[in-house]
Amino acid sequence: MKRILCFLLPGFLMLSLAACGYQDSSISDAIDPPAVGNNAPEVTDDTEVSESDSPAVNSSEPSSVEDSTNAEGASSNTDVDISMEDGSSNEEHEEEANMQQNIFYVTVGSETFSATFAESSGAQALKELLADGDITIQMSDYGGFEKVGPLGQSLPTENSQTTTQAGDIVLYQGNQIVIFYGSNSWSYMRLGKIDVLTDWQESVGSGDIEVTFSLQSQ
Repeated sequence: MKRILCFLLPGFLMLSLAACGYQDSSISDAIDPPAVGNNAPEVTDDTEVSESDSPAVNSSEPSSVEDSTNAEGASSNTDVDISMEDGSSNEEHEEEANMQQNIFYVTVGSETFSATFAESSGAQALKELLADGDITIQMSDYGGFEKVGPLGQSLPTENSQTTTQAGDIVLYQGNQIVIFYGSNSWSYMRLGKIDVLTDWQESVGSGDIEVTFSLQSQ
């Protein structure tokens, strides 16, 4: 019996030690997590940095596109405004340019002729009248060399003995405009002269005519 106990006792002790060692190992594992957790990458921090950087790039792109669109829209509106202003004032620009260059137009029937103002007080007064609008006069033939018609108001006069030629435009008696397709000598004040006489005499013709004076081409 003692022999049997001697054999069983050491075995029982070994089993008890083994069981204690296993239990200690389980408790240690429960208290101290595996080292794998310490080596895990800091995904949260890196992800937060990446996400904080990424939206900044993405958010700037729509802003740039929007700014560009707004800029183009503003430019387009400006172009439209400028275009409208130019379109509505082309005639005024032409009149102003012609006044500075001393140019006016004489229309007889379907033909329009350019003319140059003379340097006289009457010519300056006529220029100012034409700046307010066209003037149309019914003119009658006289003497086979001129057409004469009433202006409807008087202009300043500085008459002098003048020999006229075809294309001359003069003021007679302060309120009559005379255009010449021939020659005459009388006391007139010069108002202007047709620049190019091609087809002038044919357009004036014979008999009564209607003549329009203007600062812009008809």
